[in-house]
Amino acid sequence: MGKSVVREQGTGDSGLWHQAALMNLLADVLIVLAVAGLGWAGLTALQRLPVFPLRELMLTAAPSRIAAEQLEHAARSAMVGNFFTVDLEAARAAFEKLPWVRKAAVSRQWPDGLKLTLEEHEPVARWRHLNGDPALVNRQGELFVAEIPADPGLPQLSGPAGSARELLERYAEFSGVVAGIDRRIDSVALSPRRAWQLKLDDGVAVELGRDQSREQTGERLERFVTHYTALRQKVGAVHVADMRYPNGFVLSGVARARPALAESAGQKS
Repeated sequence: MGKSVVREQGTGDSGLWHQAALMNLLADVLIVLAVAGLGWAGLTALQRLPVFPLRELMLTAAPSRIAAEQLEHAARSAMVGNFFTVDLEAARAAFEKLPWVRKAAVSRQWPDGLKLTLEEHEPVARWRHLNGDPALVNRQGELFVAEIPADPGLPQLSGPAGSARELLERYAEFSGVVAGIDRRIDSVALSPRRAWQLKLDDGVAVELGRDQSREQTGERLERFVTHYTALRQKVGAVHVADMRYPNGFVLSGVARARPALAESAGQKS
């Protein structure tokens, strides 16, 4: 009689090397990893090769406030790699770190350069946080930090965090009102309780109080402007004009001994 073959369960063809589907999957994974590794190595080698090097940075317009040395310093960190491998987003971020740059746009310029377009901040006011940190306000109502220009024509704005745009808008509104008496606003301040104070170029501080409504502070400033010329003729220089009364105002720090009082004084707000 022939011999019978007895095979134990769980051995033989059921091992890893005899499972075709699993082996194929493992092979695919190894191929993908190999291709990725070769691609990374090739990209690294391409970056190091002196092929299509970046040689030139072309500005679409010459900046007015950014020094050439600052641009050169930013370009050294931005122009990494060659024409094809340079990271344009990283280059844009490098130029936008410069103090006077609001926005930067970077693109490739064949065959060996980058084209750079810069939008500079245009300062329209000085800013002082309530904690005393100085900054500047651009035309869009955004804060930025740069060397404070020695420009006496820039007004100073101060207020809580996040209020720069509102203060710039109200500054423009208030300036239109005081232009009727040939005055200019040197500063606008907004307190944490939302009380407004203006200081004019002749040294007069105008207390407008809290703005329960936008029209209320506007009416108070209009009332000050209406009486301004007569007050100056009657009492001379004034230090503070408190306009927070509903039907009048109170002056302090007048140049003469006899101050002009309100027509009628009521509760302040």
